[in-house]
Amino acid sequence: MKIEELSALEVSFNRLIESLLFKKAEKEEFTVRLSSERSQFSRFNHAKVRQTGCVADGWIELTLMADQCSSVRQFPFTGNWEIDWQLAYTALQELRDELILLPIDPYLILPSGSNISREVHSGNLLAAEAVVPTVLELVAELDFTGIYAGGIVIKAYGDSSGQKHWFATDSFTLDYSLFSPSGQAVKGTFAGSHWNKSAYIAKISEAKTQLQLLARPVKELPRGQYKTYFAPAAVADLLIMLSWGSVSQADIQQGNSSLAALWREEKQLSTAFNLKENFQRGLVPRFNELGEIAAPELPVIEKGHLVNTLVNSRTAKEYQKTANGANASETLRSPEVSPGNLLSEQILPSLDTGLYVSNLHYLNWSDRQTGRVTGMTRYACFWVENGEIIAPIENLRFDESLYRFWGENLVDLTTFQEFIPEVGTYESRQLGGSLVPGMLVEDFTYTL
Repeated sequence: MKIEELSALEVSFNRLIESLLFKKAEKEEFTVRLSSERSQFSRFNHAKVRQTGCVADGWIELTLMADQCSSVRQFPFTGNWEIDWQLAYTALQELRDELILLPIDPYLILPSGSNISREVHSGNLLAAEAVVPTVLELVAELDFTGIYAGGIVIKAYGDSSGQKHWFATDSFTLDYSLFSPSGQAVKGTFAGSHWNKSAYIAKISEAKTQLQLLARPVKELPRGQYKTYFAPAAVADLLIMLSWGSVSQADIQQGNSSLAALWREEKQLSTAFNLKENFQRGLVPRFNELGEIAAPELPVIEKGHLVNTLVNSRTAKEYQKTANGANASETLRSPEVSPGNLLSEQILPSLDTGLYVSNLHYLNWSDRQTGRVTGMTRYACFWVENGEIIAPIENLRFDESLYRFWGENLVDLTTFQEFIPEVGTYESRQLGGSLVPGMLVEDFTYTL
């Protein structure tokens, strides 16, 4: 997107806020959220293009509040003032008619404050015409499947109290798999704000090496407990579970959190495990649905102790807590797990005999109150003996407690971290991801 186009969208959004301020009644309050993007999408299968094109999309979410009630409308945002204002004014009138029919919300949070922010992160992405030849150049002879999504994503906010935020970022993600003739696969992701050719070459080279290892006869393993190395992508999969009823203060208060025992200080994780929200990388907006700005960093777990939960203003009002800028769902938005002392070249020697797990899938809670997570191994997982990869394995189901694999059974974390991006495209391209190391764990439990 050209600078002029980005500027025109920002001007149109600001004008929309000003017009709503002029039209609102004295007792009314409102919030306006914008999500917009200009993205290039290319889908690949068998190292051929199956679909490619550019998407220009955007929507506005208008929330109207009055007499302790609220209601929401969502409508397209085009950047064309006449069209956008007509849609917004129609939505405003519909919301007024609806509000008088709605019950009182005792924990409704009205917009307040005067926070203003503006962040524009420019990148150096592949030109649209260069995406296909650049991506396929290294994998033309392979069964390569994946999707490239790149371009500018905009998130913005404004409200009746005068808060206003604008966040725009150039970014791309490449979510791909390489398949062997037998149907085994190596999965990888590559993401950033600047296309780095040498880093992409290294990623594909590593995947090709794993693909060769997958050609070996598959080893079947009995259920049991195995020493396991989890690559960063697998660690990121486990970390996501903390957003499903763990670090939320509302879940703590309602008795649904897997970290309740940690919160009550009845249990402790390994002193080597540290987790924080880190917004300083500029990958996601710091403002939430109410225009509140989170701190640049928020420690969540320090040396195995839960030092902060995520608290939004609604939860704070209901349970008399202090809000810290969390989003409506009180989920992790920019998590980072601190590195450890395990060097890359020491991973296999330190594992010695056990499992090398590249990816996981189908994760869920098997017993949330005790922190038990279940799921399966997937993509390029191997049996290791005496520090050497011997054979790929059949998929295994696991069932294990986070109090064990991030607690007493955590051997070490790697000295390096990898950024594992969010690659979802439901409704719009997702931003952010997890910055995580790999980890070595004793006696990880595989049940099937």
